Amino acid sequence: MSDSVLREKTVRWADPTAGTRALRDLSGLEAMRALQSGDVSAPPIVSLFGFEPEIVEPGKVIFSSVPDETHFNLLGMVHGGTMATLLDTVMGCAVHTQLAAGRGYTTLNISVNYIRPITLKTEKVFAEGITVHVGRTTAIATGRVVDAAGKLFATGETTCLLFDMAD
Repeated sequence: MSDSVLREKTVRWADPTAGTRALRDLSGLEAMRALQSGDVSAPPIVSLFGFEPEIVEPGKVIFSSVPDETHFNLLGMVHGGTMATLLDTVMGCAVHTQLAAGRGYTTLNISVNYIRPITLKTEKVFAEGITVHVGRTTAIATGRVVDAAGKLFATGETTCLLFDMAD
């Protein structure tokens, strides 16, 4: 056992089903802007990972994140799954901004390319998701994770299934 001091992190979130019900009659862009403004509580995954919506436009979303020790793998760098989750979030949210009220999406496929590791020295990173195609049943979006200087850490691509939300 290690002599290191144990650390603790507290995560708080609101009932996610309340936000889902509140957003049902909004377009995806309106829903994302309500999330960004704080008018609707963020889903628990956003609180758990510390993602912050920075920019919400039709077909484009940018979230920021400040890596911390809770994101580390055994090698002392941010786990690749954290960056995959961030990319999945922004690419899906970019798709969401282009959906009409009552429409939803889910990830069918995600591909991530890691360029370099993220460490505590990296500080804040920004993930951008941009739609490439939004059709009737599928959508494609790309993403990238960069630091404040524009240094590239990861890229991604997703295909999403689009569907009508059930009551």
